[in-house]
Amino acid sequence: MSESWFHWALMSAVFAALTAIFAKLGLQGIDSDFATLIRTVVILLVLGAIVLALGKWRNPFALEPRTLLFLVLSGLATGASWLCYFRALKLGEASKVAPVDKLSLVLVAIFAVIFLGERPDARSWLGIALVALGVLILGFKR
Repeated sequence: MSESWFHWALMSAVFAALTAIFAKLGLQGIDSDFATLIRTVVILLVLGAIVLALGKWRNPFALEPRTLLFLVLSGLATGASWLCYFRALKLGEASKVAPVDKLSLVLVAIFAVIFLGERPDARSWLGIALVALGVLILGFKR
């Protein structure tokens, strides 16, 4: 497979889209928090098998404390995001929930400027603004 970030990002988008569809279908007759737990266990088992099979396992407690802290915080944020996302999917239509969820793209750009010192160019800001506009158009009723 290609080592291009863009290739991997496109694949991420495809799998994220499938996540919304599969989750919406799987949420019939089940609590959204319990559904999130099942999803998380599946991810843990599959990713654990991949890491072990590829010989990538390391002792997580041997990591630098700062690295471990930010990975734990990332995991907590991911868990909170998944709980909210599945609750939104349970209550709303996937075609409306997913675009609003993608407001995270805009927030990532803003947070990257504030916390990481990144400086998107004018073309990037235009794309980010268009995503924000799309979320507003799709996510909010008149």
